Amino acid sequence: MCMGSPDAPGGSWTLLTGHGHVLVEIARNPQARIRDISPVVDLTERTVQAIVADLEAAGYITRTRIGRRTRYTVNPDNPFRHSAQEGLRVGPVLDLLTAMADVDASAPAAPRSRQPRRVRSSRALDAAGQARAQGGRSDASRP
Repeated sequence: MCMGSPDAPGGSWTLLTGHGHVLVEIARNPQARIRDISPVVDLTERTVQAIVADLEAAGYITRTRIGRRTRYTVNPDNPFRHSAQEGLRVGPVLDLLTAMADVDASAPAAPRSRQPRRVRSSRALDAAGQARAQGGRSDASRP
C-alpha cells in the first residue's frame, strides 16, 4: 500500500494526527472558532467538531462559553495516549510547537504573486472604446 502521491516528495502523510493538529491550533489560539480551526488544520468543520469533542472527553481541553463564543483551555498536564510516550506530558510539546508557529508567523511574509487582471467582456471593451473615441470615459472602461 502506498501512503503517498507521486506529486509529494515523501508521501502525503503528516507527523501529527488530526487530533494533534487541532490541539496545537487550540493551544495557539484558544479563542478560535471551529470554522477558524478547520482551514488551518485542513479538516472539515464537522471533523474538527468531533475532534474537539474527543479532546474534551479525554480531558485535554475544557470549553468555556463566554457570551456567544467559546474559549478553550488546554490541560498541559495530560499525558500522551501512546505507550511509547508513557510518562510524558503534552504541555512541553505544545509549548514547543506553538512557539515555533509564533516565530514563523512573525517572520516577514513571502512576496505575494500579483493577481491576474480581470478580463473584460467584449461588450464592455466595445463600450469603453466608444467612450474613449468620444473623449469621455464610461463605467465599462473602469477596472
